[in-house]
This record gives sequence, structure tokens and C-alpha cells, in this order.
Amino acid sequence: MNTPLIRCLFILVLSGLSSYAPAQNKWEMAVQAFEENDQQTPPPAQPIVFVGSSSFTIWNSLQATFPDKAIINRAFGGSQLSDALLYADRIILAYHPKQVVIYAGDNDLAGGRSSRTVYRLFVTLFRKLRRAQPQLAVAFVAIKPSPVRWKFQANMTVTNRLIRRYLRRQQNTNFVDVVPAMLDSNTHRPIGKLFKPDSLHMNAEGYERWATLLRPVLR
Repeated sequence: MNTPLIRCLFILVLSGLSSYAPAQNKWEMAVQAFEENDQQTPPPAQPIVFVGSSSFTIWNSLQATFPDKAIINRAFGGSQLSDALLYADRIILAYHPKQVVIYAGDNDLAGGRSSRTVYRLFVTLFRKLRRAQPQLAVAFVAIKPSPVRWKFQANMTVTNRLIRRYLRRQQNTNFVDVVPAMLDSNTHRPIGKLFKPDSLHMNAEGYERWATLLRPVLR
């Protein structure tokens, strides 16, 4: 056998794996922290799982906002729909939830993904969840308008429309349209007072508007 050739191939394989690993493991520590927390504090049976990006991650009053619901927040800041899909078994399906509430896609579009790509990622995630739990209730919170990402609003509108249309054809689903509640009726632009100084993440007033729309939806 050609030993130098084998050695060369082995190095190439290792290089390929190392270049792929960071993308796969970017959020591994966050997911492991969730799992360690579950060992210390066992999660409730059949909870409502909130999953997605930082708009859910920093909603620190989530359980207090819905005190009559058993809620687990498994969102991690900066994540994209592809991350929710990658870790779905561990951050959603592991809890055998009665409902999953998703907020994601915001970072995908800001990162350069097209509306169609984000839509396909959502459909792939939805189908994965339904294969595991055919009766699982799924709610998607519309990608929100924000001052700092207003330039992406056209793509966000298209993405929201595609996901809304898809969910209308599915049973036991909800599309939670937060967009009208966050736009000024005169300028049709995001209401600045709903956001923190970064003009991306919401303050308490912004979350109260979301809570009003989510209350009738939560199971």
C-alpha cells in the first residue's frame, strides 16, 4: 500500500472535519447548558417549548407572563432556523411538548439568506417535528419589524407570507402576526418606543404586545 498517500488522505479528512466542526458546534455549549439544567431541575411533563433566537432568549419574564402555562424557554441568542433544525431533537422533541412556539428567521434574513430559503428551512423543521409527534401544536411568531433591520423588511414580509400560507394548510397550527402591533399606523414603520437602545431587541412594552397576541394561542 502507498503509505504516504494514505497519510495524505488522512490529513485531508481531518482538515475537512475540523473546518466543518465549528459550524456544527457553534451552539453546542448552549445546548449542553440546557441539558445540564434539566438534570438539576427536571422539566415539567408536556410543556410548551419556546425556541428560536434572542427575541425569545431575553424574554426573562416569559413564565411570569403566562403563569398558568408550563413553559420551557430553549431559545439561544443569534441562532437561525438551521440551528433550531440541527438541535430539534435535543431542545424540542426531548421534552415531548404539547406545543412548540417558534421565533426564528430574523437572523437568517439579516445574514443573507433568501426568503425562499428561510421558508424551506421552516418547512423542514415543521415536518421533522410532525414526523416525531403528528399531533404537536405548532405556533410561529411572525418575523418582527425593527428599526435596525428595516432594510430587510421586504424579505421579511415575503417570508412571513410564505410561512403563514403554509400553516393555513396544516392542522393544529397558529401564525402569530405581531407585525401590525409593532408598526406606527401613520408612518408604517417600527414604533421606536417598543425597542431597547440597540433598536433590535424589544423592551417590556414590546413584549407586552407580543403577550397579548400569544395568550389566546397557547395551549
